[in-house]
Amino acid sequence: MKVLIVFAHPEPESLNAALRDVAIASLQEAGHEVQVSDLYAMNWKPSVDRADFPALDPGERLKVGAASHAGFVQGALTADVKAEQEKLRWADMLILQFPLWWYTMPAILKGWVDRVYAYGFAYGVGEHSDRYWGERFGEGTMAGKRAMLIVTAGGWAEHYSERGVNGPIDDLLFPINHGILYYPGYTVLPPFVGYRIDRFNDARFAQMAEALRERMRSIDTTAPIAYRQQNGGDYVIPTLELKPDREEAGTRGFALHLTPAG
Repeated sequence: MKVLIVFAHPEPESLNAALRDVAIASLQEAGHEVQVSDLYAMNWKPSVDRADFPALDPGERLKVGAASHAGFVQGALTADVKAEQEKLRWADMLILQFPLWWYTMPAILKGWVDRVYAYGFAYGVGEHSDRYWGERFGEGTMAGKRAMLIVTAGGWAEHYSERGVNGPIDDLLFPINHGILYYPGYTVLPPFVGYRIDRFNDARFAQMAEALRERMRSIDTTAPIAYRQQNGGDYVIPTLELKPDREEAGTRGFALHLTPAG
């Protein structure tokens, strides 16, 4: 399997960097090919602006979606964006690795998504009609590929539990897992999350490293998150609301978009 790790942490000597190296070594030992996009080391430009669209007429108002589509179709996106898109085409598996900052990914990684996920490449594909609403949420450019998150958090696991003050970790990561990975078609694996990382000692790191090795050994067999497919019959087209007869009694929020067990 070909694996792309998009890594977002500014400190080369961080625990995150050490975990990244553990993941790379484990994947390579299992026979996988690995590429890494280290965004801080690359000095990745995180913000979308006119410079991203060299073919845009200087007198034309910037509409990011339209400019993104035109640039993609014309092959006129910037070299750094096209290079990352080629890595995504190459990879069978995408791993986004980052520390959880203010309940989400670092800005540099969000900027990677904003710029690389061009209209026509990661979204805006497929037929839109009264029976089918584009190739997304289970379909799309990345269909058939796998993806997952490696995330570290400073808080306790209990802080991110069902009754924890931060809210359930699966809810916090839903916009990334469902909205960034599943949207363009990836089969999304459960995230690997490390807690209380600011209070690690050698023994705790060794324990987490072994758990990560085990996850990397099983990336091609791990059961994915059971998200509902948009065009699979569970949603009303074109409003994209879940049909009332598809939900289990008492289910609310993001859990509505999971296929019931069994």
